[in-house]
Formats: sequence, structure tokens, C-alpha cells
Amino acid sequence: MKNSIHQIINNSFKDSINIKSKILESNLINQIEKVSLLVMNCLQNGGKIFFAGNGGSFADSQHLAAEFVSRFLIERNALAAIALGTNSSNMSAIGNDYGYEKIFSRELDALGSNKDIFIPITTSGNSKNLIEAVNTSNKIGMRSVALTGATGGALSELCECIKIPSKDVPRIQECHILIGHLMCQIAEQEIFKSKS
Repeated sequence: MKNSIHQIINNSFKDSINIKSKILESNLINQIEKVSLLVMNCLQNGGKIFFAGNGGSFADSQHLAAEFVSRFLIERNALAAIALGTNSSNMSAIGNDYGYEKIFSRELDALGSNKDIFIPITTSGNSKNLIEAVNTSNKIGMRSVALTGATGGALSELCECIKIPSKDVPRIQECHILIGHLMCQIAEQEIFKSKS
């Protein structure tokens, strides 16, 4: 039993390192840099960053929004970020009145503007509620950049996607958090560099 557990741990670390190495060797680094600068510019110009996801990606959305609003690595002013779906009364009302697929799009329609950026987080790229939200984002004139798995799914037809080169859900999610942390770190560093 001990050997099999050791092997699980060993393999998981190796798989995680392997996917991150693939990202380092690909054009994704340039895309992550470009999107991080878009996020920074959005915040500097009075915009907000919206995150949304389902399940573990819902938790990741809350995690990343908190890094922007509270702080990441330095003491600084709050940065405007919102995780959609965290108001349970909104979610239950929208789900009941319009259907679960509208839980994010309805909030985005109420709170978003064309100065903002929407970052849906999804390993498949096929979640109906995120597709609806990207459609709403496009209608508003808001930029959307999805964090997805290898194919980008249906979202790849609707918006730019940072596609993690894997089909392994846990490994994809680990990379999504790393990229979200980088977006926050770059925004924080560049916006507040004269104050740190």
C-alpha cells in the first residue's frame, strides 16, 4: 500500500511538472503575458475583472477574485474583481426564474460594462452557463479570455482561450490557478511599483 501511495504522489508531481514544461516551451507564455497586461490595463482604466466557473473552477474564481480585492504579494489598494455566482440569493433566483444556464450571464449583464474583462474558468470549455456568460460579455462589448483545457471546447469559438495542453482535470486546474496568480502578481507589481 505504501509503495502505491508513493507512486501516486510521484506520478502526480511528474505529470504537473510535465504540463508546466510544455507551457514553458510553447507560445502560451506570450499569450499569458499579453492577457496579464490586458488585465492590468483594464484595472488601471477603472474596469473590473469578472471570474466564473463551476465546481472546483467556481472555488478558483472566488480564490482569484480575493487575491485582487485583498492583496497578493504586496500591501496596496484593492483591485476590482468579482466572482460571479457568489451571491446565493441571486444564484437561486436566477436559476429558478431563468434556468441554471443563466446564473452567470444575468449577473454579468447587471454588473458589467465594456471597460471590464471576463475570465471564465473551465476545464472542458463546454459549460452552458459559461457559454451564456461569454455571449452576454460579447453583447456588452466586454473582452472575454477563458482558461480552459486542451481543446477550449465550445468557448474557443466565442472568445480567446488560454488552453492548457492537457485533458487531466486536476493538472489543468493547477495551471489555471498559477496563471491567475501571475495575472494578479503582474497587475499588482506594475500598478503599484512606485509604492512598493
